[in-house]
Amino acid sequence: MGAHTARQLLALCDLAGLGAAESAAYSRAVNAALGPVAERPLHLPPGIPSFLSDDHTPVEFSLSFSPGRAPTLRVLFEPASGFGTPAESSLLAQRALRGLAGHWGISTEQLDAVSDLFLPDAPQGCFSLWIALELLPGGTPRMKAYLNPAANGARRTEETVRTALRRLGHHHADADLPEGDQLLFLALDLGDWPEPRLKIYTSHHGLTPTGARSLGRTPDGPTPDELESFVRTAAGLGPRENPRLALRPVQTCHGYTDTAGPAGAFTAYVPVRDYARHDGEVLDRAVLLLDRYGIDPAGLRDALGALTPRPLEDGVGLISYLALAHQHGRTPRVTAYLSSEAYRVRPPNIR
Repeated sequence: MGAHTARQLLALCDLAGLGAAESAAYSRAVNAALGPVAERPLHLPPGIPSFLSDDHTPVEFSLSFSPGRAPTLRVLFEPASGFGTPAESSLLAQRALRGLAGHWGISTEQLDAVSDLFLPDAPQGCFSLWIALELLPGGTPRMKAYLNPAANGARRTEETVRTALRRLGHHHADADLPEGDQLLFLALDLGDWPEPRLKIYTSHHGLTPTGARSLGRTPDGPTPDELESFVRTAAGLGPRENPRLALRPVQTCHGYTDTAGPAGAFTAYVPVRDYARHDGEVLDRAVLLLDRYGIDPAGLRDALGALTPRPLEDGVGLISYLALAHQHGRTPRVTAYLSSEAYRVRPPNIR
């Protein structure tokens, strides 16, 4: 699996304008952090299911697009995926994160302040720790840690998040958690970010396009019309259709940079692979969104070709989510989340 991941990552690095040496270093670092699963032959099924992707590959790529700029490449992965007991896997994942942070001189102070809440000795839930790297020119990435609010049990999810927010000084967020059905993740920007964020991810089961109008809570976020239009386009719905998106929930993320103020960033995610017949349809919708925001879609087309030679009509899930992000002081971004498909190609949906 490691060789498969490395090939894809190097191809995407090239499309994102990264140099050969730094791309190779990033690839080596990811494979080392993945641990034993990187050596697992692809003719075998995944050893342990990973919640990170539909086929249980513990790696996901994303490309974030803004007008007039090269796409920003990120890789999200589950270190030491499925190795040993949940407690052993969690310890190895923490060791992998701290190894990467030490290698690049990235501070883990924010994570250290809440590690007992999210990384207990006997973790519960479907994962303990994911790492995201935003791969930048120069050889030093920006790092994020994704944590499981249910690590101490599903009934303590909200209590765990509120305690973490108070410890990190986000008292406004503590008093006004985003509404939704489930708190999915808490993510921390680690190290040297221009505006380090604490992000809270929420799911919205059975949401309708008109229901999406009320999701954003940021002063400079998308308008209700913009949110509804994004959900309709991503889900392939016409202007008068208003079904509940019940196959897989829409997700939102509220990002906090100012401990004294409201959320300054908002992202909406539509799980497009459940609402399209095949990836060709998903790409068509992505192109419509990119065009709407003045972004050249050629980069996304090239990325899909770099990941796999298969015809887009032969499967669904290569693009797993389409997202619209607003952040204070920045132009809106459209992000495509891309699956590795190391173990399996999901067949087209039959309508």
